[in-house]
Amino acid sequence: MNKEFWNKKKVLLTGHTGFKGSWLSLWLQKLNASVIGFSKSIPTNPSLFELANIENGMTSITGN
Repeated sequence: MNKEFWNKKKVLLTGHTGFKGSWLSLWLQKLNASVIGFSKSIPTNPSLFELANIENGMTSITGN
């Protein structure tokens, strides 16, 4: 994995509020990527996305 590749890259991630998308969002944030996520809604309760406050480090968009 080349960490420099993701540094300041803009990444559009679909399904970012799900389990896998939440982990990928965290991983990309740690690599200093600029993450924009699009998802229908938060699918579970409890939600990893909410519990880990993943939204704080990215732009989160919900819609249809």
